[in-house]
Amino acid sequence: MENKTHLVDEITGHRRMRRNRKADWTRRMVQENRLTVDDLIWPIFLIPGTGILEPIPAMPGVNRMTVDKAVEAAKEAADLGIPALATFPNIEMELRDETGSNSLEKNNLINLASAAIKKAVPNIGVITDVALDPFTSHGHDGILRGNEIVNDETVEQVALAAVYQADAGADIIAPSEMMDGRIGAIRQALDAAGHQSVGIMSYATKFSSAFYGPYREAISTGGLLKGDKKTYYIDPANGTEAVRDATLDVEEGADMLMVKPGLPYLDICWRLKEAFGLPTFAYQVSGEYAMIKAAAANGWIDGERVMLETLLAFKRAGCDGILTYFAMDVARHLARK
Repeated sequence: MENKTHLVDEITGHRRMRRNRKADWTRRMVQENRLTVDDLIWPIFLIPGTGILEPIPAMPGVNRMTVDKAVEAAKEAADLGIPALATFPNIEMELRDETGSNSLEKNNLINLASAAIKKAVPNIGVITDVALDPFTSHGHDGILRGNEIVNDETVEQVALAAVYQADAGADIIAPSEMMDGRIGAIRQALDAAGHQSVGIMSYATKFSSAFYGPYREAISTGGLLKGDKKTYYIDPANGTEAVRDATLDVEEGADMLMVKPGLPYLDICWRLKEAFGLPTFAYQVSGEYAMIKAAAANGWIDGERVMLETLLAFKRAGCDGILTYFAMDVARHLARK
């Protein structure tokens, strides 16, 4: 035994990685990354009406909720220490049209929710998206003219919608429609309207992904979509193009950057953080959430451990925070610890 030990020491040069893993206290002491409640942003889905929690079949444990229920949820999230919510509306079909004109209604569903949440829970952040897909009859993120999503006309509309969202109490505008020039236009519009303190979290690298399916069910756009979104979302094969896209957003005034989806694009998270040093976020999207929930429901994985491991992976990849439908579950888990 002594000879074998001596031989191992010669081979390893007396370096033994397991020394720092020998006990719980040493593992905790040398842990490089930690997940805290401060890392969590909770996306929620809104529906019209009052007193309604409506389950989303493709996203077990996630509900669409009316504004009054969203306020209750915001209070609970704030009590758990979650810093911010991200709101997404599912409006009535009769309000959707070719141009997404309801996005410009000052008292539309998303703005009513922002006002109500900020009034009741002023210490929680509200992040809103100005993409048009929840408002269009065709399910695209911009204005459809013929067979083309028109860039500049869409940018004009989302910039105006951003001002209305800021008026209603949004703290951060997070434009996800991926039109060219949108960040600069939104920044200019917000500043002109006196909203210099409202931030912009750019969906800097939103990929043309197959992971969005349950989200489209949640906002009822899946059956509406004509064609696909490949003319404005980024090809999943293109990492360098994604960095170039983010560079333009930084130059136009983005305060924060987001990568969407999350786990398949950890390399992009790392590259953006290294390149720009800005606060960088990942969106663990609906498909990622649904896969974990489905596998856990079938007993194939330990759902809680996988949930925590995936979120920690975002931290290791350089993210400052994560938009995740697991936010409340994680916050409760951390509170128990």
